[in-house]
Amino acid sequence: MKAVETLLENIPYSKNEIDLIVGATYTPYDTIVTLAHAVQHQLQIPDIPVVSISSACSSLLNAIEIVEGYFAMGKASKALVVVSDHNTAYYNEMDTVSGHLWGDGASALLISKERQTEGDMHIKKLITGGAATSGKAIEAVVLRPNDRGVVMPFGRDVFQNACVYMPKVSQQVLQACGLTINDLDYLIPHQANHRISLNVINTLGIPAEKLISNIQYLGNTGCAGCAIALSENKDKFKKGENIVVTVFGGGYSYGAMLLTV
Repeated sequence: MKAVETLLENIPYSKNEIDLIVGATYTPYDTIVTLAHAVQHQLQIPDIPVVSISSACSSLLNAIEIVEGYFAMGKASKALVVVSDHNTAYYNEMDTVSGHLWGDGASALLISKERQTEGDMHIKKLITGGAATSGKAIEAVVLRPNDRGVVMPFGRDVFQNACVYMPKVSQQVLQACGLTINDLDYLIPHQANHRISLNVINTLGIPAEKLISNIQYLGNTGCAGCAIALSENKDKFKKGENIVVTVFGGGYSYGAMLLTV
């Protein structure tokens, strides 16, 4: 809730104008009372659509796709998206391979159908997909609470597929808007592993100064990582710049979103 409260301190309209709440997490505190409903209760905004989803670390972009759908159907116009993962609650201390990677984090975003202020970013294009037919997609990273916490038995397979799908979909989202990699100002990849991020920018042929990363000091904060990075760096983005957020998550879900300032 701290992320939501911070966001709402300076919004350009009343919180009561929010007409959709979408939550995303794969590490819920409660599997019946969802993240989004907990946020609705805290904000006391009744009688609006409220939904939570999980595609693990891809959940940020899938949550935004849900918002796009509600907007397209005319069922909402001002949405609150909350992404949060409490990885240490599910930490498996026996996992010596990936246990040290996980961190906790949350972020909140307001998305409106119409531009509210000059400083608003514009979502130009969003593409997502599932690659669950690839490699060891359904066993490479798992969280099965009845058995154990978060474990990554096939990290190499995760690495290889993340390094294929994130650059591929990043190029696709740029091409869909008539842009090339030379038009890209910043890339924010899912904060899974810094070596993956470096591999992605090498594949795309972009310099290290265009990479935005926070895993070095936050760890892998799941679906919140890219949104946190956007928030941390919002003051450095300049008018007209193009930013691509690209993700790779559970079941080898993937996606990319092009933002313009």
